[in-house]
Amino acid sequence: MNKLKIPVNHSGITKTLRLPEDMVDNIQELANKKNLSFNRVVISLLEFGLENLDEKDKEFINI
Repeated sequence: MNKLKIPVNHSGITKTLRLPEDMVDNIQELANKKNLSFNRVVISLLEFGLENLDEKDKEFINI
């Protein structure tokens, strides 16, 4: 008999962000249209932003 295996999720921390309402609405609309969670879209946007920082700003973090 096969056993149920629960996949391991990425570890994360909880952070509270205060975002403009129109930004939240736009992100939620994108998430809905792409069938993704709000959180997944925010993570993708943040990853893109960090990967595309100005070179001088990248000096402040380890990317």
